[in-house]
Amino acid sequence: MPMLIKWQQGQAVDAEDPFTRVDDEQHVPRGEVIISLARFQADGDRLLSDGRLIGVQLEPGDKVEDLVFDLPRISVVALNFPIHRDGRHYTSARLLRERYGYKGEIRAVGDVLREQARHMVRCGFDAFVPSDGSRAQDWADKVRGFRHVYQRAADGRAPAFVEREGA
Repeated sequence: MPMLIKWQQGQAVDAEDPFTRVDDEQHVPRGEVIISLARFQADGDRLLSDGRLIGVQLEPGDKVEDLVFDLPRISVVALNFPIHRDGRHYTSARLLRERYGYKGEIRAVGDVLREQARHMVRCGFDAFVPSDGSRAQDWADKVRGFRHVYQRAADGRAPAFVEREGA
């Protein structure tokens, strides 16, 4: 089972993952599942009517806007990074948090490295499945690596210029 790290109240914690990732051609097992956007559009209402928690995994070419109507019913939005250099889902996370007010879990999956931790947290991610074997403490160290930030982001931290004005 992949390692799941959650960012909760400024702390990184190792967590059990109650969700099972289900490919489009697989039978959907009982319990909480994460399915593709296409499968959610086809079967989402039926799966949600079973009373289970549903997550949707978006690929880099998928549009967050396709989920806007259903966001209140979705427990997890998993954003897949097929390669760590593909940064499109940083924007997806910010849109989910800032424009659409999504309060559920935004999870980074795929080629997710601890070097991305600080930027992911700032953009609104709060769960990670690292591909580099890192643990929660590694993520916490990366996120806290710098005291100041220089622009506003989904994490709500005050930029350095605001701190200076207040001093």
